[in-house]
Amino acid sequence: MRWISTKMHGAVDYLMVAALLALPRKLGWSDNTTTLLTIVAAMALLYSLATRYELGVARVLPVKVHLALDFMSGLLLCSVPMWLVPNASSSEKAGLIILGVLEIGASLMTHTQSPQEQATHAPAGHGIPQH
Repeated sequence: MRWISTKMHGAVDYLMVAALLALPRKLGWSDNTTTLLTIVAAMALLYSLATRYELGVARVLPVKVHLALDFMSGLLLCSVPMWLVPNASSSEKAGLIILGVLEIGASLMTHTQSPQEQATHAPAGHGIPQH
């Protein structure tokens, strides 16, 4: 059930970085949550720029590793309300859980290889024109 292309996932990654930075500030969330989401956004930006997909820059990190990092980031965001910001408002906790579920969902619905990775792993004579 992986229907999200790696190119679409890349666009969502950069939008998510912007959301992680903007939401806590616009909604007046606690300093702890704002700091946490800033760190998560910075890490997501770094590994997105390093991913071997269409919107990556360095293209050294396999998409599968990127998706595993997204999944773990989502788990972190879902669990944070219980142990790191237990005194946060219910709307803040709900926001963290929603962001986490979005991260987990995107990691589970995205193709596990970019076209670049597929081309480098294709057997000779299968799918790559030989001229």
